[in-house]
This record gives sequence, C-alpha cells and structure tokens, in this order.
Amino acid sequence: MQPINLQLASYSDLFMLIAALVYAVAFILFALDLATSSKTIRALEAELARERDVDTTDTTASPARRDHLVGAGVGGPARGAGTGSTTVPGARPHLTGADTGAGGAGGSELVDEDMDYLGTTARPVANVAVALMVIAAAVHAFAVIARAVAASRVPWGNMYEFCTTGAMLVSVVYLLFLIRKDIRFLGTFVAGLVVIMMAAATIGFPTPIAHLQPALQSPWIIIHVSIAVLASALFTLTFAMSVLQLIQHRREATARAGTTPGLVFMRLVPSAVSLENWSYRINAVGFVMWTFTLIAGAIWAEASWGRYWGWDTKEVWTFVIWVVYAGYLHARATRGWTGERAAWLSIIGYCCIVFNFTIVNTYFPGLHSYAGLPS
Repeated sequence: MQPINLQLASYSDLFMLIAALVYAVAFILFALDLATSSKTIRALEAELARERDVDTTDTTASPARRDHLVGAGVGGPARGAGTGSTTVPGARPHLTGADTGAGGAGGSELVDEDMDYLGTTARPVANVAVALMVIAAAVHAFAVIARAVAASRVPWGNMYEFCTTGAMLVSVVYLLFLIRKDIRFLGTFVAGLVVIMMAAATIGFPTPIAHLQPALQSPWIIIHVSIAVLASALFTLTFAMSVLQLIQHRREATARAGTTPGLVFMRLVPSAVSLENWSYRINAVGFVMWTFTLIAGAIWAEASWGRYWGWDTKEVWTFVIWVVYAGYLHARATRGWTGERAAWLSIIGYCCIVFNFTIVNTYFPGLHSYAGLPS
C-alpha cells in the first residue's frame, strides 16, 4: 500500500476551498441576473417587436423566419404547435405566454418548448456567471483528482469525498447541458445547490485523507459508486427543474384566472410543461443509472458478505429511492400523472436521496457505515 502524499492532499483542500468560493460568486451573479431580469425581458420584447414589424412589411420573408416569429407568440400559435414536435408521454399541448402566464399576463412567449430563447439579447451577467462556473468546475476537478492521486485510490471513500465529487459532477453535467440548451435560468439553483454541497462536505463531513477501509478495497467501488454519484447529479438537476415547474405552474394558473402573476424573472424560464417534459427525460436516464447502481451493489454485497440482499438500512433506502422514481416514471407514462403531481414525486425522490446520504449514513448503524466521520 503506497503512502499518502500529504502535501498533494493539502493542495487538494486548498483548491477545494477556492472552487467553493468561485461557485459562491457565480451563484451571486446568477441571482443578480434574475434580479435584473426586467431589463432583459424588455430588450427581448423590443427585439421580437422589431422582427414582427420587419416581417409585416417584408412579403419576401422566408418560411423559417415566419416560423420563428410565430414561435415568439407574434401573430400565431406557439412554436412547436402543429409542427410535428415530439413530446414525451403524458405531455400537454404547449401554450403561449399570453395563454398561460408563463410569459406574463398578455405577454408574448420568450422561451420555446425546446428551452431555446427567442431573440439574441445578450445577458452579460449570466454569461460571466457561466464562465465562473467553468473555472470553478476546472479547479474543483483538479482538487478531486489531486485527492485521488494523493491517496492512490478513487476519491469517494467517505461522505466528504462522495459529496465533493457529487458537487463536481452536478456542475459538470449542468455545463454539458448548457452546450446544447440555454439553461442559464437554472444557474442560480444549480450553483446554490453546489455551494450547499461543498459547505456540507467541509463543515458537516470533514474527513482527513486516509486509505480505504478493507471492505471498500474492491474494484466494485469504481463501478457502483461512480454510477450512483452520476445518477445523483442528474436527479439534482431534475429537482431544481421540478421546483421551478411548481412555481411556473402556479403563475400560469394565476394568469388564466385573469390576475397578473408575480415573479417577473420567471418569464425567462420555460413553461411548466416544457420543464416537466425535460425533467421526465433526464429522470428516465437517472433511473436507469440508479437501477444499475442497485444491481451492482447487490453483486458487490455477495462478493463481500456472501449474500445479495440483507435488508441493511442503506440497502433498504437505496431500494426506496428506486421505487419512488419507478413510481414517478410509471405514473406519468401510463396513469397520466402530469403537472404538480409529477413534480412532487420527483422532489420526493430527491429528498429520499438526501435522507439516504445524510441521515442514514450518519445515524443508522449498519454494514454500509463508511461515513468516515470521527467518532
């Protein structure tokens, strides 16, 4: 067994702190972008109005341009309506901002069903926040890798390492999604959750670097835990989307009742239906990964303890999480559980993950008591 490189471990701790601070600044900037959303919304509306005026005077406008303006809620139904767009099972027709209130009472739609912004108005504060998230993720990755190299093992042997690695994957997954979709509206929630996870790791679960416990010295830790961390990162994103879905759903109901909805910044957020559809897709991928986690854990248990299942507390709660998300996917796909009920099931599933990671690891003794916390 190779000795631990304490100097490299100290660098890991330092860069972990730097990453947390940069994440905190990114969170502040994302929040500032939402706080100044009224200016962004006015600029987007002005741009769409100019495009509408140009289109009404230009009879040679291309079909693609006319479709773009129709999608903006200017002179026609919402983009995606009647265009052959694909939605997941249980999806409801997409409504314009004027119909649902997602864009404000009587306002045009600013985000289409595919979570693409209509218009090209710059959001410099949000762009700086994204750049800081990239820097923080790079620094964070160095800190995680440095800890792994210092201990000559995978960097998820205790709660501190699981939490810091999980926070890194949350930010990386978010940034990867940003390459395909403009989900800057999730930035405040994602950066906030990452900061909370980093604070929980450093304040709640501080663990000195050490070698793995004998029971964890198995190749299965690479397979089982890595997939579990990645699935948890996906569920973190869908948790944030489900919370926004509930807020947007209430705003849309308020607008349909003839009352001007509050929370102006939510006009930069897609409709509740769009959030629900994307949350469903991501949850489906996360569920497949969690299923693999459950199976891999059972195989590892048989190799370590001679049985596939022993009703250990950790095993039970891992199965509970699987049941909740399986129920969510089944209810939405076959029973028509859409809207608020689907969002609450997704949120309950994530709460079970948090409970399993914190309360079960800390207070429930069992064969999986590898928190690494000092007694």
